[in-house]
Amino acid sequence: MALTTLAESKIILYPTIIIITAITCWIIIKIIRSLMTRSIKRASAVLRVDPTRYTFLKNTVSVFFIGLGIAIIFRLIPELQKISLPIFAGAGVLAAIIGFASQQALSNIVGGIFIVMFRPFRVGDIIKVKQIHTGTVEDITLRHTIIRNFENKRIVIPNALMNAEVIENANLNDERTCNHLEIGISYTTNIDLAMDIMREEVEKHPLSIDPRTPNDIRENKPRTPVKIVSLNESSIIVRAWVWAGTPSDSFNLRCDLLKSIKQEFDKQNIEIPLPQRVIHTKSE
Repeated sequence: MALTTLAESKIILYPTIIIITAITCWIIIKIIRSLMTRSIKRASAVLRVDPTRYTFLKNTVSVFFIGLGIAIIFRLIPELQKISLPIFAGAGVLAAIIGFASQQALSNIVGGIFIVMFRPFRVGDIIKVKQIHTGTVEDITLRHTIIRNFENKRIVIPNALMNAEVIENANLNDERTCNHLEIGISYTTNIDLAMDIMREEVEKHPLSIDPRTPNDIRENKPRTPVKIVSLNESSIIVRAWVWAGTPSDSFNLRCDLLKSIKQEFDKQNIEIPLPQRVIHTKSE
């Protein structure tokens, strides 16, 4: 009689354990997927990428908790524990083989997750990687980042490498760009006139911006500092600190200024010297 009662209680208890575990896992999965959806949407808005690319992350979390629920059921039901050991041992070996084979792919996926979390760059940002590859971020996926360089070629870099490299981002937080415009003038040139011309050409260009703070303006600091930075063998190097609103504006501004400053120097007879040396010969 006691055995019959115990068997009946097991018939009632085990389905209850399975149902409660399944419902608990389902609730946890729904909550976590909802939180991840909000987080990924916010991160994708900042990164300027399609949030559906990261649906794989939510599915991975779901699979993890489903597996956890199955393990709990096997743990709580003694009859299942007898067959659980060989099943999980085989699954562990299979997981190890798959993990080893896909190690590089997994590292790239983890790298993509880190990019989503920490947002070191976004689609549309101009970045430099390894001091070699420079261009605009065109796309960010879970596995790789695509950069379009200024020759319109695509550079595909795995996310694992992107997380390991030092990245120079021209658009992070503040897109304003300072360009050091350096021009050499001859030693016989009127230095003050050359500096005034460079300053005037910079400040009248429409792409040039004023980077000064209100406090700098009150202290009468110059909008465009122009200074002598070097005395070379053939020329005096004059540098102007040129500010633009974006990196692309900075490039266009530099190109325009090189032309306009050269034309104005020619009008004022300011020489940009070629490399030269003075040689003294001694007779016998």
